[in-house]
Amino acid sequence: MTASRAHRRGPSPSLARDVHPADDHAPAGRSRPAGAAVTPVAPLIPESRTHLLRTTVPAHPSRASGVRSMVAEYLTRLSVPSESVDNAVLATGELFANAIRHGSRPGAGDSITVTVECTRRDLRVTVADRSSALPRPRTAAGAEESGRGLAIVAALADDWGIAPPEPGTTGKRVWFALALQETR
Repeated sequence: MTASRAHRRGPSPSLARDVHPADDHAPAGRSRPAGAAVTPVAPLIPESRTHLLRTTVPAHPSRASGVRSMVAEYLTRLSVPSESVDNAVLATGELFANAIRHGSRPGAGDSITVTVECTRRDLRVTVADRSSALPRPRTAAGAEESGRGLAIVAALADDWGIAPPEPGTTGKRVWFALALQETR
């Protein structure tokens, strides 16, 4: 999906239906019909579970590395395939950088909230800031050092969009979603 098409979408529903803490027990194996061949498959996450990680950090470039590391460690602990981890970390970094550059005021004590929701089949990352200014995809000229963030997110993610802020807060939420494939 191209960035110009994706950003027009309305907010998609959250993956969080039955949210459980991230430090749950290891996932249980699947049952199989009698007489079926045994194929060792470890599910990423039990089917009925949504794992949720949320953190709020100061809106400062020095926090970007820590946010990327946190997302990588969390998704790795959930046994998300490495390619999906890499894509999620890069896309999260782009959204976090955009939130710092366009969604916060320097020295104002602003913060950014990063939320990671992961089910067995889907991964969704939301980055919320306090600015109501909506992101606008653009085409960067070849030598420009910025202006490619949303295009990168659109290239890496299966879907992305903009959502209103949480009730009682100001700003916006920018999110992306990835479909996860089980490793066999």
